[in-house]
Amino acid sequence: MKKQPGFLIRNIAVRRIFIWVTLAGTFAASTAAAFLLRFDFSVPAFYIRYFLYALAILLPVKCAVFYGAKLDRGFWRYVSAIDLIRISVANLFASFIGFFLIRWLAPGGFPRSLYALDMMVSLLATCGLRLLARATSRLSTQMRSANAPRKRTLVYGAGDAGNTLLREIRNNARLAYRVCGLIDDDPAKLGLRIAGVPVIGGGDRIGELIARHRITIVLIAIPSATGVEMTRILELCQTEGVEFKTVPGLGEVIEEGGLAGQIREVAVEDLLGRTPVNLEEGSIRSTLEDKVILVTGAAGSIGFELCKQIARFRPAGIVGLEIAESSLFEIDREMRQSFPQIQFYPEIGNVQNRDRLNEIFRLYKPVVVFHAAAYKHVPLMETHAFEAIENNVFGSYNVAVAAAEHGVEDFLLISSDKAVRPTNVMGATKRIAELILTTLQNGRTRYVAVRFGNVLGSNGSVIPIFKKQIAAGGPVSVTHPDMRRFFMTIPEACQLVLQSLAIGKGGQICVLDMGQPVKIVDLARHLILLSGLRPEEDIKIVFTGTRPGEKLSEELSTMLEDTVPSSHDKIRIFAGNGVPEREMQSWLEALREICKARDMGRLVVALKELVPDYSPSIHLLKQIATHGEPRRTVIEMNQFSVSSNTL
Repeated sequence: MKKQPGFLIRNIAVRRIFIWVTLAGTFAASTAAAFLLRFDFSVPAFYIRYFLYALAILLPVKCAVFYGAKLDRGFWRYVSAIDLIRISVANLFASFIGFFLIRWLAPGGFPRSLYALDMMVSLLATCGLRLLARATSRLSTQMRSANAPRKRTLVYGAGDAGNTLLREIRNNARLAYRVCGLIDDDPAKLGLRIAGVPVIGGGDRIGELIARHRITIVLIAIPSATGVEMTRILELCQTEGVEFKTVPGLGEVIEEGGLAGQIREVAVEDLLGRTPVNLEEGSIRSTLEDKVILVTGAAGSIGFELCKQIARFRPAGIVGLEIAESSLFEIDREMRQSFPQIQFYPEIGNVQNRDRLNEIFRLYKPVVVFHAAAYKHVPLMETHAFEAIENNVFGSYNVAVAAAEHGVEDFLLISSDKAVRPTNVMGATKRIAELILTTLQNGRTRYVAVRFGNVLGSNGSVIPIFKKQIAAGGPVSVTHPDMRRFFMTIPEACQLVLQSLAIGKGGQICVLDMGQPVKIVDLARHLILLSGLRPEEDIKIVFTGTRPGEKLSEELSTMLEDTVPSSHDKIRIFAGNGVPEREMQSWLEALREICKARDMGRLVVALKELVPDYSPSIHLLKQIATHGEPRRTVIEMNQFSVSSNTL
């Protein structure tokens, strides 16, 4: 192993010598070929001296120009159009200098046509060498993998991603695919060839093409496909019984490094058809770089992803506040491993403890606060209403006030679509937390709330539960056939949260563009298909009825009526009114007394006063009428139905 670096250096030196010998030979041969072409391959003896002058002048000039342009380096087998342009410019420059010196140093009578002939032959020869090296390398790769078992493949998509995929398959022996043709739904592409592979039909003929060409796998190369399009393609492949995988967008390839390792199984995120988020990174960087950032609820799905996204902008440090000790321990380890250059400070604490909050603020002096700590599960909060108030309302108030007292510049609250015309306690508490921020917005600290719907894969959300039910053989339980929710991925949500902090002006509620709501039952069917099974045949779907506090569809605000555009196309600003500070303080004091007395009837009335469009659930009202407070029945505790009521 110790000899390896020296061995590598010697090989590089040998390679450079070989390249220069090849280039010098090519330049000399180009000049000789130019003379032969000029005199029809019979050079008169009189012109031999002109040839020697040309060789003595052009050879060192061309070598010097190619050396200055660093064209003696790099791997010739990876030659690209840019390399060929550089070679062309170098040949033109070298020929111009060389022929100027010839006219100055050589005897008169030098044939002028030789100038153009030498330049063209030299250009063709130097470009041809590299193209030959590339062709030889590709042929060698194909010969090495010729005997390996290769899957007969169709590539769905004849655009940029499809073209990139074809070249990668051709050049990478690890990709054991034999592409029999391309499929594209654009009829104008039918019959064309992309990288030598024909476009043989559209998606409507996929069954016929799979049978004719004995296809075993379909590679989907349409990163811009909508959720509806991806679902249609998936169902076509599933119907024909072939394997299917997808290719990410080129931006994702660049970000992660390499296409070969990113051909992956189709994920439920692909079926949502979410377009990539374009961040205004300059404004986000100026908000976060070289500053201490506090994230509450740091071990939750959103909190942890926020920590990772924030780390990209090189803060001076990230303080992760969390009440769950084991989760915080794991997050600390992962942050230190993934971002060793960023200081991560794990802190155990409860947002309901004002003394602990003040201690953390004094110790770290955070400049920006992301408040993600909250109780979020709707049915649980219907039966733990006082705990929801104490954590989501008073906890948020504690953090927001501590931020103002300790000179925090920016404070961002993670809110929810369930704060819009809430029908459950959790949604009502989130709306009150939003109102608290607008009330506090009268000093140095800039308060912003961000409202969005469900995120895929978060703790306790629908996707992990569905997957467990499918793995167990079913059934998959859904509360109602018409249940709909907004969805986005955790990274997308957190990126837009950072963008909201950068564009929010204080005292505002930013509403994220969640796209179109998705039927939960459709999500269940898609996951069953992605598992290689058939809905209702292999895995049953059962409907268990709506749970306490649920409504069939969420709304982000009556989106266009109550919001105005922002500088980012995926963020709108909610134009709601705030509450006078004195009135808010009075309400909060009343809420404290009600929670202390555990008076559920008065609590519901108080919530209705604070949030006039709050509609208490029938479940809650029945429990108040019957027992004076909500009771959890054995049936409710064991009910294992899902409609994705998490952030």
